[in-house]
Amino acid sequence: MRRQFSLPESDVKFLEQSNCQWEAIRDLNCLWVLIHGFAVPAGYNYQQVTVAVMIPDSYPDTSLDMVYFSPDLIRLDGRAIRAIHQQTIDGKSFQRWSRHYTAENPWRPGVDDLSFHLTLVSYWLERELEK
Repeated sequence: MRRQFSLPESDVKFLEQSNCQWEAIRDLNCLWVLIHGFAVPAGYNYQQVTVAVMIPDSYPDTSLDMVYFSPDLIRLDGRAIRAIHQQTIDGKSFQRWSRHYTAENPWRPGVDDLSFHLTLVSYWLERELEK
């Protein structure tokens, strides 16, 4: 697995302890963490996907934002998933879900990290099925 840049120690520890296959890559002036085999709840067309998270240069002081899935997720009930777009990362097509931190639930520098963001990703996946 590629490690083309360094993540904060707490993120590396979390990823290693989760026993997932992960990569830290550079692609077109962007830093990405790719997590392979990320579990998707029942109700989608795949049980596992690759998740990509863009890592800003000023992370962890700056928030992580959105999530990217490959292959594309589709709801089995046929309902559309809102606020999605396609983006190429590392030569592969990813489905970008536009989901953000808010004034009510802001990014907390020094508290929030990649593990927190991935917990939110799982929450976003569950919440999408309730719409």
